[in-house]
Amino acid sequence: MKILVFGGSGQIGFELQRSLCPIANLVVPGFKGVPRVNLADTGALEKFVISAAPDVIVNAAAFTSVDKAEMERDTAHAINAIAPGVMARAASAVGAAVIHYSTDYVFSGDGNKPWSECDKVGPLNYYGESKLAGETAVLSNVERGLIFRTSWVYSTHGNNFPKTMLRLAPLKENFDVVCDQFGAPTSAPLLADLTAHAALRIIGNWSDWGVYHLVAGGETTWSEFAKYLFTRALEYGLIDKLPHVSDIASLNYKVAAKRPTNSRLDTTKFQTKFHLRIPHWTEGVEHFLRELSLAKK
Repeated sequence: MKILVFGGSGQIGFELQRSLCPIANLVVPGFKGVPRVNLADTGALEKFVISAAPDVIVNAAAFTSVDKAEMERDTAHAINAIAPGVMARAASAVGAAVIHYSTDYVFSGDGNKPWSECDKVGPLNYYGESKLAGETAVLSNVERGLIFRTSWVYSTHGNNFPKTMLRLAPLKENFDVVCDQFGAPTSAPLLADLTAHAALRIIGNWSDWGVYHLVAGGETTWSEFAKYLFTRALEYGLIDKLPHVSDIASLNYKVAAKRPTNSRLDTTKFQTKFHLRIPHWTEGVEHFLRELSLAKK
């Protein structure tokens, strides 16, 4: 099996190279002599996919800066909306399946019930709009397409919330963190491992194409996430003192793009169709901290 991975330098893409390597021949633009591809160049992108002739395309590439997307709409649209459609159209031409990552930001973020795949979408910001357009483009251009909506992604690779908190912990005694946004911190290694399982399943007689929600189990807030992170990091010896985390409302945290308060996603469909148990979010944090601790020694 040949798998073409876009976004190999990102958090998910970096982990995909580990999880997919044992099950497939990987083609990753920008790695191991494979030339980079400008995702905004639709002609070059389509030509690259067709020449690679993969069995599966996994698209982990995205314009992920939520606030910058408000000001750089053309770029966000090109990467998040247009490019996935081009990949899907080229995949259809060579008979490949597509796995594409999306986001909880396609929803309005109101209420307190976990969103299911059949709930009405309604993005609050342009990042969400562009990602929703990408979903539509994929499913409109290829018959064999999977959309994995996820949220609050982090890993030891790249820039993310827990790494920023740990980097600032020696420099600050107090942190103001939003307490009224709910979701599940989801590790990139978990997403990559579940994607590898999915890739093996869909290469056979898979027929349940479409949208799936894929996040870690349980729920928390950003402030409770920070408190748990700091408490466990202290025990792992990654920080020398425990900072104080103050709860603040989203209204008091000024950003360019509005964030959803409810980022809960119901993963029942994924767990049922793929016969997998999704672990609680704290398990991912423990693995993340252990990895950082081992790297420190």
